[in-house]
Amino acid sequence: MGTADFFHQGKHFFMDDRDRIAEYAKEKFPEECRERIAAADDIVRKKFTFNQRWDMERTEKPVVFEDEIDWLRQPSDDPEWIYAFNRMHFWLCLGQAYALTKDEKYARAFASQMCHWVGHVKREDPKCAKAWRTIEAGLRMEYWMRAVCYFEGSRALTDGVMDRFVASMTEHAEYIMGIYDSYNLMSNWGVMANHGLFIAGVMLPSAPRTAEYRREALRRLEQEIRIQVYPDGVQWEQSPMYHNEVLHDFLEVVLLGKRNHIELPEPIAEKTKDMCFAALYAQKPDGRELCNGDSDEIDDRDLLSEGAYIYRDGLLKHGGYAHLDFDAVWDLGYAAVKEYDAIPAREPAVTGTAFRDSGNYYFRSDWSRGASFLHFHCGTMGAGHGHSDQLHFDLFSRGEDILVDGGRFTYVDKPERYEFKDPSAHNTTTVDGRKFTVCKDSWECSKLCRPVNQKFADRGIYGYAEGGHLGYYDLAGGGVFVNRRILFIRPDILVVVDEFYTGGKHRYQQYFHFSNHGKVSGEGTSFAYVSAKNSARLKLLGPTFHTRLVPTRLSRHYNCAENNVTLQTEFSGDGFASAFTVITLDPPGEAENLKVEKIPVRSNFKNLVFKDSLLEAIDVRKGSRMFTVVVAHQEYASPTDTFCADGCTGFGTVVVFDRGKGETEIGTALAY
Repeated sequence: MGTADFFHQGKHFFMDDRDRIAEYAKEKFPEECRERIAAADDIVRKKFTFNQRWDMERTEKPVVFEDEIDWLRQPSDDPEWIYAFNRMHFWLCLGQAYALTKDEKYARAFASQMCHWVGHVKREDPKCAKAWRTIEAGLRMEYWMRAVCYFEGSRALTDGVMDRFVASMTEHAEYIMGIYDSYNLMSNWGVMANHGLFIAGVMLPSAPRTAEYRREALRRLEQEIRIQVYPDGVQWEQSPMYHNEVLHDFLEVVLLGKRNHIELPEPIAEKTKDMCFAALYAQKPDGRELCNGDSDEIDDRDLLSEGAYIYRDGLLKHGGYAHLDFDAVWDLGYAAVKEYDAIPAREPAVTGTAFRDSGNYYFRSDWSRGASFLHFHCGTMGAGHGHSDQLHFDLFSRGEDILVDGGRFTYVDKPERYEFKDPSAHNTTTVDGRKFTVCKDSWECSKLCRPVNQKFADRGIYGYAEGGHLGYYDLAGGGVFVNRRILFIRPDILVVVDEFYTGGKHRYQQYFHFSNHGKVSGEGTSFAYVSAKNSARLKLLGPTFHTRLVPTRLSRHYNCAENNVTLQTEFSGDGFASAFTVITLDPPGEAENLKVEKIPVRSNFKNLVFKDSLLEAIDVRKGSRMFTVVVAHQEYASPTDTFCADGCTGFGTVVVFDRGKGETEIGTALAY
């Protein structure tokens, strides 16, 4: 097929008018244009750094080829460099630089590198196996197809070059057509491979075989989205980044299907929209995804903008940009700019959301960018990309993280992998210093941990989540059932209750990983985090704590680690044990007076003080506000009873009284 014929097939690809997009980008996003051109200049010089927004395994140090490119070169102990290199995501930079400048050097570099790769990286050669994983083959079908469209009209894109391009893309499609198994059914690999197959079926020259590519790709993708995406819309691997990558792939399928009048299986369109909403509610107020599981801190507003455009949904637009950003314009086309602007953004009505199937619970004070935001996890691990993060929580306020997930850093099977993957890397608890999930290697576990007892309530200013796990039921010295309750009193008070049910003696550890954007100080049972944006305080109540601040690391991006500080606590118990943690949030320099004290809980029927193993209560005074929080660890109303805590009478497992408003009867019950 000639070059001109390829671009005049009468099909609708991602872009509609390359030159108008380029002019729009130069007018609206001059800095992004300069950055993209600079990145393309490096690629022309054969200098490669993977640091674009959605590069899944980013690199910090460039790799330069002085002479011929070696596509199988591995510059470190991490094969992910080879995988990323052979996806050619960086060719999009070459294409965009050409569209912005019309400088033929970018087109020549694309044609030269593409032809060199086709000539040297042979699928049948065992030495090239690392370049021919199905995930890379699928992503190449996306990135190559996207990239080539930027070079329409270039002298470098000769008929001979286009013949090699089409032949290679056809080889890729045939390769994926021949591979489908249970691994691809359950893994993001299958989605990435088969979304590439669908793109090839749409964009390659029309023929009976390309129609087969489309049909088979859609058959597989329907199976994959039905089994991989929970009813709550969360991709099962429990990684926001891989959720978003899979979402990106399905959005492309929906977009190309709509534009080319290809009927899609109903589950694909419906569950892709569900995935958009899962990403919306999981998004931090600054527009970034959480670093849970194998994830990086990536601004995913472009993705939600694309979802809002495709589904014409104002709620999704609230999580996106007011106007299409640099990346989304290239993905959707010039006509989408005005169409997107015509969609009115709508603020979600709820500030507490339970994703019960995946075990993720989200609360926020409001939907502003400066809001306080809380995430609690008690759900499936999510296989290889999941971390040992049962009962972990993230806390964010006024535009920055306060308590964080440490991220991933590396996939290489070495100590650093477990430094970021083990329970101690998360804001959770352990028993006797043991791991509730035990990793066998980078991807497999020798011991998993069942989540149980998930509960959720969102009533007025109160958000509540609860969950436990069975990771310690089999301890030789007597099993322990671990449970955590989290109460969010909007907008600025967090109460965490950790419970350990056992008949034996054990030691218990808690971990609180602070962001490195502020300074952490304190000792004993009182600690503070102060930054340019926040003044947060943390107070511990309950047993005799041994506490220490220890140097740790966090990783916001793959291959990049930063120093931070973690509060580690330890206490012992013989039989049931519990601990309260109260965290408050204020602007810097404006911290309100805080007093937290434990109070006895009496039985109104029996006129006795309940044991701590049955009920406990605390008073929290912050500024002019005061709340009494009552927590029942066991059933207590026998034969009939209510409790009395500091003059407050009520019934329930978790009950809160707003004392500042004079509330002393009934209160707000959040769990029974």
